[in-house]
Amino acid sequence: MTLLAFDWALLIEKLVLIAVIVFGSLGIALYTTFAERKVAAVLQDRPGPNRAGPFGLLQPFADGLKLMMKEEIIPNTSNKVLFILGPGLAMTAALMTCAVIPWSSHVELFDRKIELQIADINIGILYVFGVVSMGVYGIMIGGWASNNKFSLMAALRGASQAISYELAMGLALIAVLMLSGSLSLKAIVGEQMADGNYWNIVYQPLGFLIFFVCALAECNRTPFDLPEAENELNFGYHQEYSSMKLGFYLFAEYVNMIMSSAVMACLYFGGYDIPFLDESTLAPNVAALLGIGALLTKIVIFIFIFMWIRWTIPRFRYDQLMNLGWKTMIPLALANMLITGALILWKTGV
Repeated sequence: MTLLAFDWALLIEKLVLIAVIVFGSLGIALYTTFAERKVAAVLQDRPGPNRAGPFGLLQPFADGLKLMMKEEIIPNTSNKVLFILGPGLAMTAALMTCAVIPWSSHVELFDRKIELQIADINIGILYVFGVVSMGVYGIMIGGWASNNKFSLMAALRGASQAISYELAMGLALIAVLMLSGSLSLKAIVGEQMADGNYWNIVYQPLGFLIFFVCALAECNRTPFDLPEAENELNFGYHQEYSSMKLGFYLFAEYVNMIMSSAVMACLYFGGYDIPFLDESTLAPNVAALLGIGALLTKIVIFIFIFMWIRWTIPRFRYDQLMNLGWKTMIPLALANMLITGALILWKTGV
């Protein structure tokens, strides 16, 4: 392909889409921290942040400014290169997930059909799992490079927890892939939107429950926040971090929560599908905007449930967490996969 034949318009489209999605995700994550504090305040019958700006809406910017203004400390006995790499890797892995999520259908601008998905690869869900697995290295590297025994113990907890619950999550996912016949997230969403089909939550309620519990564990959210158990490990794997390095770790958790919610919405709740509405009767741009709103609404609902669980259920002991993962989640996921396969064979008459 010559340089002149290269589709520069497509490149510009993708770069603009990447910028919008990445900065949009960061903006949502910024105000998710504010929403978390407000939800906690409502559940605990107190005001919550209400001083910085009207109704406290500038509180996330005040928190960000505070983190940037704090002194940045790197321990003398740490591995300085890996100490810096850890939070950067955690944040990068969290943001890379958004590349394969179909945010809506297409829009038509400047006589071009623009897909609202950065990359529709045919192994999209495997890409998500691969990137999520990379995020564990951010925790491990940060905990080990700190040269702090508490941080190292927390990092080991985080790695073993992620490995344990990724197995059950992958087995629960296999049942969805058996129904859809594709690894592409856009194809999975399209299959749920097809005539005569329902959202996968109808066919896979147990699979969704397993996937959701595993998502809580993967995001280190209560009751699975053992890598950050303050009353056991002082401050967890990021105990030695300060300033924006600490901010990256804290921010990555919220970005992971947003992306996990988006993946669950695509796998089990039709993605950008709007129930009882035939999108084909609408103009493409209107349908795309409504689809974005539908997906964001589902993400917000999931995020609220994440927060509700955090401020309601107490933290597990570590042995309880491991027992739940290996003795309950994995057997249930295996049983769900086998039952789904048997029902598919029965339906097809094989």
